[in-house]
Amino acid sequence: MNETAKAILPESPATPAQRTSIFEERSDQIHRIGEGDFSMACNRDSLAGAVSQRACVFCGSRVVLYPIADALHLVHGPIGCAAYTWDIRGALSSGPELHRLSFSTDLQELDVVFGGEKKLAKALDELIPLHKPKAAFVYSTCIVGLIGDDLAAVCKAATERHGIPVIPVQSEGFKGNKREGYLAACKAMRTLVGTGDISGISPLSVNIMGDFNLAGETWIIKDYLNRMGIEVVAGITGDGRVDDLRRAHGAGLNLVQCSGATQDLAKMMRDDFGTPFIRVSWIGIEDVAESLYAVAEHFELRHPELADGLVARTAELVRQELSELMPKLALLKADLAGKKAAVYVGGSFKAFSLVKAFRHLGMEVVIVGSQTGTEEDYRELAAICTPGTIVVDDANPLELSAFIKEKDVDIFVGGVKERPIAFKLGVGFCDHNHERKIALEGFVGMLNFGREVHASVMSPIWNFVPRRESGRNISDAEV
Repeated sequence: MNETAKAILPESPATPAQRTSIFEERSDQIHRIGEGDFSMACNRDSLAGAVSQRACVFCGSRVVLYPIADALHLVHGPIGCAAYTWDIRGALSSGPELHRLSFSTDLQELDVVFGGEKKLAKALDELIPLHKPKAAFVYSTCIVGLIGDDLAAVCKAATERHGIPVIPVQSEGFKGNKREGYLAACKAMRTLVGTGDISGISPLSVNIMGDFNLAGETWIIKDYLNRMGIEVVAGITGDGRVDDLRRAHGAGLNLVQCSGATQDLAKMMRDDFGTPFIRVSWIGIEDVAESLYAVAEHFELRHPELADGLVARTAELVRQELSELMPKLALLKADLAGKKAAVYVGGSFKAFSLVKAFRHLGMEVVIVGSQTGTEEDYRELAAICTPGTIVVDDANPLELSAFIKEKDVDIFVGGVKERPIAFKLGVGFCDHNHERKIALEGFVGMLNFGREVHASVMSPIWNFVPRRESGRNISDAEV
């Protein structure tokens, strides 16, 4: 073995000293299931300017609002903030793609001294006539909060000049953490909800919330719901439209997937319009089926005269999908059984579903964590994981590297910032975050996920690291 190969090999299982947290002040954000009473500190504020771990308030608001495709998105701040969040999600649109352009007021030193309000007003006066958006979202950044620009006043004046909603997003990065950004985004969207005509909306209707149409996933879920006989009023915010948001209060039910991102809006709509909501997940076999059944059962109870046979239609849909999926998963499972996985994702809801999804592949999750989970989320997560599993909140690269080597995992599921960690350690990687181009939701998404995991774990490249011997490789034609 050459020296390069040796350098990227995982080290032997960690010693007791190595098994302590890398940073002592973070010891209360790490728990090993079965070792003492469960306790997790979480949801701590981000450090201003730090983008290597939990993102800032501004970033949180941008990732939620970004997929609204016919709106103008203008970042009021330095150019770096706009560059950092440019095309931040792989959110597809079935129509306009204005959301994929990144606009900034590009505040400079003189703007910090004299204020940036005139520059913001001028930018809006230039961009709105040029692009003719249905609405405009104006994002406040750290520097704007420090110099005291009156974002609301500038946006109100622009609304009157241009005749479209110009909505301030109070997302100064230093105010808290990513979850605070989610709340800022929900408050901004709430100004639109309730302003549109809801005539003609079926009582059997939903809003898909907390799904961002990564690789077209909202369309997969919309197809399932339509086959059940359910109307989808708005995607909030996947494949989002301003006019759909305006009439979203006419839907009979809100389906909340990413609870951190959109549950605040669902609660506002429940309190203001009486719209009920349920939490769902569109990832993994069990969670997708349970979510579809939950929708059907809700409407059969709420509108029995209109929803007769809805549960039966849902059951038939699930049977059709599983009859095609399960034989293909069985082929993948034959190779993957007994392999180990690490999961570190943005929202805790994905972590729940991924633990279950890996079980269908015969794999065990031995490390699991998220950036934005709550203590309640982690308690529930610990309940479905095996003893010895490491549960971590808002991890840093040093910790993730140490845990991956300790557990000797076969694949790491994370986002773009975690990919280099996996590859440097000679571990397979699966991108399950904003940038992915392959749909991983729904029943078809489970097959895509299984194929990607199999291709990563069973790749012959690991023979050259080497970590362990590869097993039988099945051909793509078989699955």
